[in-house]
This record gives sequence, C-alpha cells and structure tokens, in this order.
Amino acid sequence: MKLPVYGPRLRRVARKYFGWPSLRPGQFKPMRAVLRRKDALVVLPTGAGKSAIYQIPAVLLPGPTVVISPLLALQQDQILALNALGSPATRAVRVSSAESPAQQRAAIEEIRSGRAEFLFITPEQLSDPDRMAEVRALRPGLVAVDEAHCISAWGHDFRPDYLSIGHLIKGIGRPPVLALTATASPPVRDDIIARLQLRKPEVHVSGLDRRNLFLEVAYCPDESYRTRKLHALLDSAPPPGIIYVATRRSAEELAASLTASGYSATFYHGGLPASDRTSRQADFHADKVDIMVATSAFGMGIDKPNIRWVAHVALPGSPDAYFQEIGRAGRDDLDSRALLLWRSEDEAIQRFFSGGAPDLVEIRELAAALRDGAQTKTALKEKTGLGPRKLGSMLGLLEQVGAATAGDRNKWTVPVFAPLPAAAAEAAVDEYERQQVVQRSRTDMMRAFAETQACRTQALLAYFGEIMKSPCGHCDNCAAPATAPPAPSSAQPFRVHAKVRHEEWGPGMVMGYEEERMTVLFDEVGYKTLSVPVVVANDLLTVM
Repeated sequence: MKLPVYGPRLRRVARKYFGWPSLRPGQFKPMRAVLRRKDALVVLPTGAGKSAIYQIPAVLLPGPTVVISPLLALQQDQILALNALGSPATRAVRVSSAESPAQQRAAIEEIRSGRAEFLFITPEQLSDPDRMAEVRALRPGLVAVDEAHCISAWGHDFRPDYLSIGHLIKGIGRPPVLALTATASPPVRDDIIARLQLRKPEVHVSGLDRRNLFLEVAYCPDESYRTRKLHALLDSAPPPGIIYVATRRSAEELAASLTASGYSATFYHGGLPASDRTSRQADFHADKVDIMVATSAFGMGIDKPNIRWVAHVALPGSPDAYFQEIGRAGRDDLDSRALLLWRSEDEAIQRFFSGGAPDLVEIRELAAALRDGAQTKTALKEKTGLGPRKLGSMLGLLEQVGAATAGDRNKWTVPVFAPLPAAAAEAAVDEYERQQVVQRSRTDMMRAFAETQACRTQALLAYFGEIMKSPCGHCDNCAAPATAPPAPSSAQPFRVHAKVRHEEWGPGMVMGYEEERMTVLFDEVGYKTLSVPVVVANDLLTVM
C-alpha cells in the first residue's frame, strides 16, 4: 500500500519548516488528498489547524500555491506567520487592493523567481484578465480557498464576489483545489462543491466536537430577564468575551448600556467606517477592551486564542452561523462558555433579514442584457443600474437555472439552450423561493436546538452530518442528569445518512434521531422533524 508513505514526509516537513512536532486529528487525510493532486473539501472547527492542510503539502508540491480568502486582515495574519518562519519554501506574498502596482509586480516576480511559495490573492484581482494570465503563467500547483462557505448562497456569510471563483480557477489552469471552512452543513457542502466546480472531491468532516466549550441555553420570557442572565454571565465569567446581537442598533445600545454599568465594552458592525472597525478589532485583540458587542459582521478571521465566552442575545439565523460564532471561544483549548439567551420574538427578526424576492422585472432585464454579448460585471452594472451585491446575487440565480455563465476573461454570457429572459426570470424567482423555504427550515432547526432537552452537542453535530454516539458531557442538559429526558429510543427505522423519499416533500437524507423524533434534510423543503412512530405506521418514508 502507498498510503503510509505520505505520513513520514508530511511529519518531516511539519517539523523542519513549521516547527510542529506532530499533526492534529483531521489533518492527515486531506493532506494526503492534496499530495495525490485530488480536489478536497475540508470542514474542521475553528482553531483546529485548517491552514496547515495546504501549507505543509505546498512545500512538497511543484509550483506555487494560490490562496484565496475573503478578508485582507485574515490574509495579513497568515502572511506574517508564514514569513516569520524565514524560509523561501514558506514565504508568502500578496496581490490585493492594499498593495501598490509596484508592490503587486514585485510579489508576482518573487513567486516567478522561486523566492516565495504562497500567493495570497482576492477574487477581484483574479477577475482582471491580465492578472489572470500572469497567475496562469506561474503554473500554480494548488489553489486553497479559505472560508469556503462564503461561496454558498446557503452560507451565513455569502459574498457575491466569490461566485466566480470556480471560473477563475479554471482560467489559471485548473490546478487541484482545496476548499476549507469551519462550518458547512450538507446543503452548504453541496453548494461549495458545485460552485467551485470540484472534481470528485474527497470530503473530510471531523473534529467538530469542541470538548472545552460548555454549551448553555436559556429561554427568556422578556428582555428584563435576558438582561439579568447576561449580567450574571459577565459577573461570573472571566473576560474577554463576545456578545452577538441581531441588529446594528442593538449593538450600539447594548454597548452603551454596559459601559454605563461599569463594564469595559465597545461595539462593532458593518455600518462603521473601515478605520473604526480596524481600531476596535485591534483594541479587542490587544485586551484593551473586555467585551465586544457585535453583529455577525464581527468574527471571520479573528484569531484571538483567549476568548473565554461567547453570548448570543438573539436566536441566530441558523446552526451554521451559531457554530461559526461560538467557535471563536476557547481557541487556546482552555475551558470556555457559549451562552444562548433567546426569545420567541427573535425568529421574527430572522424572517425579516431573509429579505424579499428579487424583482421580476429587474432580473428579466438582466437576463435580456446578457443576450447582447459577453460582458463583465462592471459593464452589466452600468447597463442595468444594479448595485454590485444585487447584481452578484441575480447572476448567481440565473446561473443556477442555466440562464447565465461566466466565460473567457471572466465575461458573463448566455449558455447554449438558455431559457428566454422572461422564462429565465421566472425560473430564477422560483429558485429563490425554494432557497427561502430551506433557509426558514434552518431557522426552525436553530429553535429546535434551543428547545431540545437532549445532549446539545449531539443535536448540533447531527445538523452538520457528524454522528456522536454518546452524550457530550459539556452542555447544560448533560450537566443536569436529574432533569435529563429518558434515553433515546433505539427504534431507528432508517440508518443515519440514508437517502429516503417522502411522497410530498421528495428526496431527502436522514440526519439523526432524538427520542422518538427524526430529522430529515429534504432537497426541496429543507429540514423537517418527524415522529418516528407516525413515519413507521404510515410508511411516510421509503429508502431510495
């Protein structure tokens, strides 16, 4: 067998170039896939060493490694860490809007001459045809896409600029692709694979159970009770910590209230100027402020190991977002807490955030504009008057229904046999509505997690398709055996991850069981929780 041959080589590189005495669980198998020049999708929790999965094999592979990630701050942290190692085999450079044209040329030359191995770049840079040709000429041996959930319309941090990455990778010669993320449920994983155009990828999901993280949930009948529970956490848990809220206004008001009460707190949201966001993030990272009150805009790329707790004072929109956000606590492997304080009214806020359907006239006009010939996003924006985010979302919908595609030099056009603009617009709106049905089911799953009396970690990991055979022992339900519910029934008519079909809801996958209930993820209607006795008695599901 050839499989064990990779182990000594990888461990030797880890020790020699990175100073790591051993590999962490969940790292070896995807590294092996990279060395075999296979595409791979890796889901590992925050702090589990995802970056090492491309960094170590890159030293052994021919050609440079191109790294695409969504945040310049995140890129900068990784570049500094690599360059601190002091070897050309691990040297990293960047091409982005933060560098001058001269610095960008110098970075490309370092890669070309072999003085650097890693090229960090943004999708916007690769969208330039001349830049794409430059990178293609470097003959990269690997493309690593960090925070890959950003490419998914199901992901909680969807970015339209990421939509074209699959086409951009093809434009630079289509080397093997490694997609990395800390959180991806089955529909997000499927979307990543489709949008990045991964070729028969190996999918590795492991280590999602954070044993040093204690999960707690409290239902709050009113805001006064929620405030008292939050203050009890602040008074008992050591700083620093993050409080996640639903709106920008809530962030500002809660930070002001905490400051007035004598706590060291500030706020962060996407509406702040970039300079303010940077300075507040730096203050929190340097322990100059104890509490960060923030919307979901805060967190990606936050590499702060000593966060002792994360509190949510509103129900997150999905388990994906919740898992990503609590993952910022306890990255130093010390005991930390995750507290969810929720009210029934929180769901209404999440429904509001889902927004309305795309305008039928606007998307029809966009579909018609595409028929005028291949055009860049900039040209389409000028022609239609659509903003960049709306344009990206609509192009994504049209692409999913076969009415748009990104071709040569990253110009969008109409594929052969595409539906006419009117039909394309109707199909795109229908696809949007289907996605909203699934998104609403994800909010339902978040509420089910909040209400469960069983092991919370088991419930959470089942959502992500990872089965945990025994209770975790580090959640509030496991810590209260006197009030714990009876052990789950052994009656499981279908194996976990079995493909099943419902007469009305169509095909789906069994995600897990809790007592006499089962959760099924249906392709068309999302997550549904069903009574096992009712399913069995009425033959509601059949194995596909």
